[in-house]
Amino acid sequence: MSTLFISDLHLEESRRDITDAFLGFLEAKAMHANALYILGDFFEAWIGDDERTPLQEEVAGALRKVTDAGVTLYLMHGNRDFLIGEDYCNRIGGTLLDDPTVVDLYGTPTLLMHGDSLCTADVEYQKFRANMRNKQWQAMFLKRPLEDRQLVARQLRQMSMAKNQGKQEFIMDVTPDEVVRVMEEYGVKRLIHGHTHRPAIHDHTVAGEPAERFVLGDWDSHVWWIEADENQPPELKKEAFR
Repeated sequence: MSTLFISDLHLEESRRDITDAFLGFLEAKAMHANALYILGDFFEAWIGDDERTPLQEEVAGALRKVTDAGVTLYLMHGNRDFLIGEDYCNRIGGTLLDDPTVVDLYGTPTLLMHGDSLCTADVEYQKFRANMRNKQWQAMFLKRPLEDRQLVARQLRQMSMAKNQGKQEFIMDVTPDEVVRVMEEYGVKRLIHGHTHRPAIHDHTVAGEPAERFVLGDWDSHVWWIEADENQPPELKKEAFR
């Protein structure tokens, strides 16, 4: 049985095609896997586990069906859905992973990340990220009325879109030196992440030895996933939306 990795679906009500592609992926792929890892930005926005939109409930039900079938499910926070909490994970039968986390992928230590922390050239974003990941700020934010949080989420999204339009491409990609530093820190030769929406497999040199970095794609027009099992190394795959 295989292990699957996905990220950056950015599920939202206005993109029914992405939701349908995900539900199809669960039925065709994930239901027959050993484990499914969702490495961040699963939803376009998440303002607390107490918000239960029809989309969120539909997706939760589909994931629960997968985990009830015996598939192990892991979630990691992204820059859009860092407020997903234990309540939601309990509802879907999933486990929330720290970012970063090292897993044993069929005998090979593999570092899993969302990927936004690797974009160190975007100094302004890294400051914003540090503020948003502050536990005290999160606790205060989650105490606010749901309507207030929904408004803040819309405002932050508009600000992010406006700022990103003026940034150079390299700023929004990972910093190669940071990639090597993190891989050396965790003692791995393989890294899987998302965030940049630039699916590819990159070769690196880590501690004087060959290393590889797998970058997942976002689900805008294609289903992107990484698949591995005990008989084959990870493969980056894609299928067009049907």
